[in-house]
Amino acid sequence: MTTQTVSVAGMTCDHCVRAVTAEVSKIAGVERVGVDLSSGSVTIVSREPVDQAALAAAVDEAGYEVVS
Repeated sequence: MTTQTVSVAGMTCDHCVRAVTAEVSKIAGVERVGVDLSSGSVTIVSREPVDQAALAAAVDEAGYEVVS
């Protein structure tokens, strides 16, 4: 298992959490997604490292942006 954490801009409420969780969970190999509103972070547990472009695309689809 691999754990990755990224910062996501624009998340402010429970709807944001659900939207990001739903989209990131669709990425192949993702086992768990945790969103922390207070820090703006998303933690992904997956079988293999998640492709950063796929992760950014999933977050974008939810309406938010991965920040570095």
